[in-house]
Amino acid sequence: MNPPLFGSRGNVVLGVTGSIAAHRAIEVASQLVKAGCIVRVVMTSDAQRFVTALPFKTLSRGPVVTDLYDEEEGWKPSHIRVADEADLMLVAPATANTLAKLAHGLADDALGCVALALNPGVPLLVAPAMNGKMWMHPATQHNVGILKARGVEVLGPDSGMLSCGYEGLGRMLPVEAVVARVLEILAATRHGNG
Repeated sequence: MNPPLFGSRGNVVLGVTGSIAAHRAIEVASQLVKAGCIVRVVMTSDAQRFVTALPFKTLSRGPVVTDLYDEEEGWKPSHIRVADEADLMLVAPATANTLAKLAHGLADDALGCVALALNPGVPLLVAPAMNGKMWMHPATQHNVGILKARGVEVLGPDSGMLSCGYEGLGRMLPVEAVVARVLEILAATRHGNG
């Protein structure tokens, strides 16, 4: 069987935030590209403390937006161009801080600006990853409620051993589950069922 044409599944914006799970986003990017998606990666400054842009640039075969003021070419700001081209946006991992910013429409970095500039109807998915107490905190749960009410799909989190030494709810869902859901939504959207 021939592999899918590069980009035939759709354009996915992958937002990567400052969590130890950021290394798993590299595999998310890889699997989405292998499945035939065009992947544009937007990294927060905190994400860059855990992983560099290089593996994302190599795997996605394109530039990585790491700063609100990154400019490639042309007149349109990078964050607007990335948002305009998106068929779906996935933030994986999504920290408590990022969930709060998305819930309240903060646009103090490239990721927040891309999320606000998405065209109406473009699905936004988040895959939370954080300490279990942070996940269960009323503020985080309130922010998640706001996002869900707005139509954002929340993937997880999962239970298990957390990097902080605790065991419980807070792990990012397995990469395969996240990628499968993205591909399912893209397929439904392309067939008018999204």
